[in-house]
Amino acid sequence: MNKEEILEAIKNMTVLELAELVKALEEEFGVSAAAPVAVAAAPAAGAAAAPEAEEKTEFDVILKDVGSEKIKVIKVVREITGLGLKEAKDLVDSAPKPLKEGVGKEEAEQIKAKLAEVGATVELK
Repeated sequence: MNKEEILEAIKNMTVLELAELVKALEEEFGVSAAAPVAVAAAPAAGAAAAPEAEEKTEFDVILKDVGSEKIKVIKVVREITGLGLKEAKDLVDSAPKPLKEGVGKEEAEQIKAKLAEVGATVELK
């Protein structure tokens, strides 16, 4: 199979099939298709010897507790994750559970705020 044949086969795939292909490639070759994160430059040799704590750039959003407004929480989880109703309900029912992994600080804070607004308890790791 040459490159053109592979490209033609990819063109004929559905979005779901492409997502599965990407996941399979990531697993097979031990790589990630995620965009690389810029790494902060190391301090100069003459800089202070004390190591500075680097600010965390990627967070896992963990749904710890649903609270009393379960239906509202399910709606927000669906909005955040793009899951169907049954999948979102199952995820909420199985709390504590990760909702999103490896998201930026700003997005993680927004997700936490949305869920806190409807009474859920969320942890950022």
